[in-house]
Amino acid sequence: MLSKGIRYMLLATLMFAFMKVLVKYVPHIPPAEIILFRSIVSFGFSFAALRYQKVNVLGNNRKILIMRGIAGATALILFFTLLQRIPLAAASTLSYLAPIFTTILGIFLVKEKVKTVQWFFFAVSFAGILVIQGMDTRIGIEDLIIGVLSTFFMGLAYNFIRILKTSEHPLVIIFYFPLVTIPVVGVMSYFNWVMPEGIDWPILVGIGALTQIAQFYMTKAYQAEAVAKVSIVNYTSIVYSLGFGFLLFNESYDLYTYLGMGLVLAGVVMSVIFKNRT
Repeated sequence: MLSKGIRYMLLATLMFAFMKVLVKYVPHIPPAEIILFRSIVSFGFSFAALRYQKVNVLGNNRKILIMRGIAGATALILFFTLLQRIPLAAASTLSYLAPIFTTILGIFLVKEKVKTVQWFFFAVSFAGILVIQGMDTRIGIEDLIIGVLSTFFMGLAYNFIRILKTSEHPLVIIFYFPLVTIPVVGVMSYFNWVMPEGIDWPILVGIGALTQIAQFYMTKAYQAEAVAKVSIVNYTSIVYSLGFGFLLFNESYDLYTYLGMGLVLAGVVMSVIFKNRT
């Protein structure tokens, strides 16, 4: 029988997969506008939780909190753009580079040491990205750049979180994401607004709600089990992405693209396992 932490993580990854599906169902809505709705939902939940627990909503290290918010907003805008441009599983695979950039940027931001063998793991993952881009005609150089930049900013945001973990309440870190994001995407949406119609409204609200549910169960997973045990489960989301992409969007891949996905996953998983063991 699966442990409680594993069940929580499996549920979290499923909710994130549903969220990605909904993003692909509104390709006519600009990514910044989708994130605006998502952030408004997140702002409401986070603010209510902070008030309930009587935590100072503005936190202590506001400079890093704002920088984390900006990095997270940039990463999400780029990732949602990618989701609307390329197949679901390919976009999800590119997002798996985030732990690699987290480690590389950690060298400079949190003085993390990287072993020689880890650079080999990184090279395996980047080789997989080149295979995917070279063999799948639906993925252009511009898409590859958007995907890599998205994971770069994800890695930057994760390192800011690592810096903040000793000075800030976790809910404050979560709260600053919509706090910073709403003004940014609000201005972007003002100049490129597309009025949602009909089914668009519940989809946009659903994206925000699913994200909150996923984050809740992911937090529960990390509270219930050792990080090393549940973090690997996060990569099962590629199965959801492949399945939903095939069933809902008629997406399929050739053998070389699957090989590229496998290389990306192999490099990241080997790096995570090595890091957890050391």
